[in-house]
Amino acid sequence: MKAGFFVTGTDTDVGKTWTTIALMRWFQIQGLSVVGMKPVAAGCEWQDGILKNSDALLMQQYASFPLEYEQINPYAFAAAMSPHLACGNVEVSEEVIVDAFTRLQALADVVIVEGAGGWYSPLSDVLDNAGLVQVLHLPVILVVGVRLGCINHARLTMSAIRQANLSCAGWVAVHIDQAMPGFDGNLAFLRKVIDAPLLGVLPFLAVADFDLLATKLNLPNWQKLDVYQKK
Repeated sequence: MKAGFFVTGTDTDVGKTWTTIALMRWFQIQGLSVVGMKPVAAGCEWQDGILKNSDALLMQQYASFPLEYEQINPYAFAAAMSPHLACGNVEVSEEVIVDAFTRLQALADVVIVEGAGGWYSPLSDVLDNAGLVQVLHLPVILVVGVRLGCINHARLTMSAIRQANLSCAGWVAVHIDQAMPGFDGNLAFLRKVIDAPLLGVLPFLAVADFDLLATKLNLPNWQKLDVYQKK
């Protein structure tokens, strides 16, 4: 059985990549082969003659088997700005991304795709994360960075996902603001108002420990979640 998910967030820097790697580790612990994909990335640096993104490099490192960097990140741009500006004159093609995803899906049991920025963040002049999910036909996992303002951002993002008639497999809360007062109360409120399963609460960590973070996820009977599956 083949499965896939699209990881989006309430904003940029809310813990999407840590969540993606933690999910990869969780599925690997279940005995499944897993790869991650970052279709479009900005703020990349030159390494070994090509532009590489730090998030995509983590996905390459934690993949279940060796992959070429370009298989994980088809579009890499140097400028540390929104991809629709960083891409310059480069056309970000849906077909190229879908083809790369399909090739990865043929290799692994689970493919986890991480978007760039928030739900409506543009990947080019004509494509945003919401549109990319439509063409990939993937269920969404929403990452909520728990900080001041996150309730509004989470509810708006979930509403947009539902209005687009897209599937949501669940959401993950990430404790990104160590000093935030009322964390537990905000989490409890989010659990009431988000109409999707809470898949885990990732604690604040100064340094990533993905094996630890994987233990904070809970996806019982994940095959029965609202997920895309291809037999």
